[in-house]
Amino acid sequence: MKKVLAIFLIIAVFSLGQVFAGGQDEAAAGAEDDLIVVGYAQVGAESDWRTANTESFKSTFVEENGYRLIFDDAQQKQQNQIKAIRNFIQQDVDYIVVAPVVETGWETVLSEAKAAGIPVILSDRMMDLSDDSLYTAWVGGNFLKEGQDGVKWLNDYVKKNGMANEELNIVLLQGTIGSSAQVGRTQGILEGIDADPDFKLLAKQTGEFTQAKGQEVMESFLKAYPGIDVVFAENDNMAFGAIDAIKAVGKQPGKDIIIISFDAVHEAFNRMIAGEINCSVECNPLHGPRVAEIIQKLERGEKVEKIQYVVEEVFDTSNAKRLLPTRKY
Repeated sequence: MKKVLAIFLIIAVFSLGQVFAGGQDEAAAGAEDDLIVVGYAQVGAESDWRTANTESFKSTFVEENGYRLIFDDAQQKQQNQIKAIRNFIQQDVDYIVVAPVVETGWETVLSEAKAAGIPVILSDRMMDLSDDSLYTAWVGGNFLKEGQDGVKWLNDYVKKNGMANEELNIVLLQGTIGSSAQVGRTQGILEGIDADPDFKLLAKQTGEFTQAKGQEVMESFLKAYPGIDVVFAENDNMAFGAIDAIKAVGKQPGKDIIIISFDAVHEAFNRMIAGEINCSVECNPLHGPRVAEIIQKLERGEKVEKIQYVVEEVFDTSNAKRLLPTRKY
């Protein structure tokens, strides 16, 4: 009888344990179901700016904040991003965020997302779409204004330094051709150059937003045009490459050749403090919190603005040292 009772107690305890474990599993599953699932198709990791942008999303879309992030690095290839978006659709995520490699070629895959009822939010770069209902909102910098701000800074600089009415020979290191940042910055820069009879554009070529390619293109510019006065680099990393190329020919970047770059990452401030970059126009990469704000509004059934610009400034050698401690990236 005692043996039977002991066996009964063991079975009872085991059964209660199974019930308790099952309850824990159900609770965990319930907690998982409560998370908002966000798929993010990132361009890649081609620059310091992109790294900061990725970290902004990864630190924002965490379980503590009520999210699960599925992150995909496209390695600068559009076909990889299209594949990632289709994977997100198959996984039935709640929201899709895309930083598109280029502006065109997205209608088909975004139509698939729309048919699946998944809102798409664009980050950083814009898409050229015939139907803007294919995306819910866009968050990023005003690239055209950034280009204009860079030329405005150059105009002010030449006036302050007694260089007005002097002809300046300019070269332009462009970003990835067809990307929103390249399109907007190039337009702003070229319009500014064309508007000033003392500014002469010698050449423009893509450095693909990378330091290595920026150095390579700058080396070819220096061989072809020994009298370069100004370099516009459409991101800081290409400017770093240009600096290496300029030093290699025995010239002093920032003094012999004026360098204006874009993004204003931490290392760009160090280069401005060292006098190697004259000016860096900010492109704020901290998009994660703004995208989360949009998602929370959509969750509450509220309308959101279609286009949302982030706040951006212009920095140069006169304020870089003072402002560096305040920078978040």
